[in-house]
Amino acid sequence: MSGARLPGWFCIVICLLITLRADGFNVGITYLRDAVAKGAVCLDGSAPAYHMAPGFGTGINNWLVHFEGGGWCNNVTNCLARKNTRLGSSTKMVAEVAFSGMLSNQAKYSSDFYNWNKIKVMYCDGASFTGDIEAVDPATNLHFRGARIFHAVIEDLLAKGMQNAQNAIISGCSAGGLTSILHCDKFHELLPPSTKVKCIADAGFFINTKDVSGVFHIEDFYNDVVTTHGSAKNMPAACTSAMKPGLCFFPQNMAKLISTPLFIINAAYDSWQVKNILAPGVADPHGTWHYCKLNIEQCSTTQLATMQGFRLEFLKALNGLGSSSSRGLFINSCYAHCQSEMQETWLGADSPVLGSMSIAKAVGDWYFDRSPFQKIDCPYPCDKSCHNRVFEPKDHTDIILI
Repeated sequence: MSGARLPGWFCIVICLLITLRADGFNVGITYLRDAVAKGAVCLDGSAPAYHMAPGFGTGINNWLVHFEGGGWCNNVTNCLARKNTRLGSSTKMVAEVAFSGMLSNQAKYSSDFYNWNKIKVMYCDGASFTGDIEAVDPATNLHFRGARIFHAVIEDLLAKGMQNAQNAIISGCSAGGLTSILHCDKFHELLPPSTKVKCIADAGFFINTKDVSGVFHIEDFYNDVVTTHGSAKNMPAACTSAMKPGLCFFPQNMAKLISTPLFIINAAYDSWQVKNILAPGVADPHGTWHYCKLNIEQCSTTQLATMQGFRLEFLKALNGLGSSSSRGLFINSCYAHCQSEMQETWLGADSPVLGSMSIAKAVGDWYFDRSPFQKIDCPYPCDKSCHNRVFEPKDHTDIILI
């Protein structure tokens, strides 16, 4: 019997491999060894790294620099926990990563950006590339140098041809999406004046709101991140002079100061924010929210009402950015986190849509000035195009490690 089943299973495996090969492609790692002498290093002192797929054809002078996500560490103990992982050391990073979605090299999967130079910058500093403290405690050997990594990467890419860029985008997912917001104008300033520069933040619009216990847990966490990494000097002075530097880590307080065009892709029920800002474990000691956080369909009526309140807080924070036509918004009502890196959510037969438009089409039209895009979805569960994330228990990690 097992012999009779083998051909069927074999075909399934082959089909899956063909699908994966068609949707994505592997890109090798590049280590910036020369950056070490500049002090631009990961938490453990190792060289920073990125993966680069060179542009081709009409995209040879166009550049997409995408920053990896991975949360933050807010004190020495938590940073030590990251130090010997890929989120703190390039010695732990894999040799190849798959590029898909926005980073695809096929026109049918990313029609506007497929042939651009595409770079994925690996995340190993723990503070969205904002920290810069010269001193290194020999007892921990922790290096808080994220801002130096950012500059070293951009300088390296400029030397490799980005100084001739006609079009350029800084983007990122999650903590990388926050990176693209915090460094948006800085990225623009480092490129030639003739370059058309815009910024895209995917799931990077983290909001400052109370958790289910009534505490501003995320505000305290961000204050600690900024203090631990010495990040204040690398955030807009117009913001840090008006409020505590930790508050300037929130896009709702500093994104309005950005002059470069910015597109925000975000789920109004961002699954990471629900799990870690709205209902973190510290605010839910009895695990009442456990199954709701794993699967939105398991939420009680009361929990859904709380999440609807979170959505309203999220939209209120967005409203503070103003109504500039240079801003792009794709705010859907999915239970999701990061939608530009996966083919299924970026551009596919059943990708999420707003106004019958996919994320890929909305972003492309906005970047190339074909048409503006500022759409906010109706409340859950009205959007049937959503890919609502269902988490396995092993995926349910806390704020420090994500």
